[in-house]
Amino acid sequence: MVESITTATGIKAAVEWFSEATGIDCGCDARKEKLNRLFPFKAPECLTQAEYEFLGTVIGKHKLTSAQREEIAKVHARTFRHKLVVPCTCSPKLWASWMKELTALHSTYGEQSEVVG
Repeated sequence: MVESITTATGIKAAVEWFSEATGIDCGCDARKEKLNRLFPFKAPECLTQAEYEFLGTVIGKHKLTSAQREEIAKVHARTFRHKLVVPCTCSPKLWASWMKELTALHSTYGEQSEVVG
């Protein structure tokens, strides 16, 4: 994000020119790597066919079984790359957030789209 802004504003070109002219490393690459580690974007992994089909059966339901909640937690952890945690039902905001993200991901697959096998 920072790189795209500095590129668009011309700051990146100026810093690169200065760095080349003086031989002083600006530290941009190291800073970029550190910022990306600290603040990763949630670019999800692709759903597998089984995950896609499972989500199709639970999206829009108001009551889920404990097995369904556990599977949702597994799918969310894998696709959004976080530690597997199965929250209790007393965390409705977290469940709603996860289902919103998974529903959005599920909806990106059209009928013609290929789902990872």
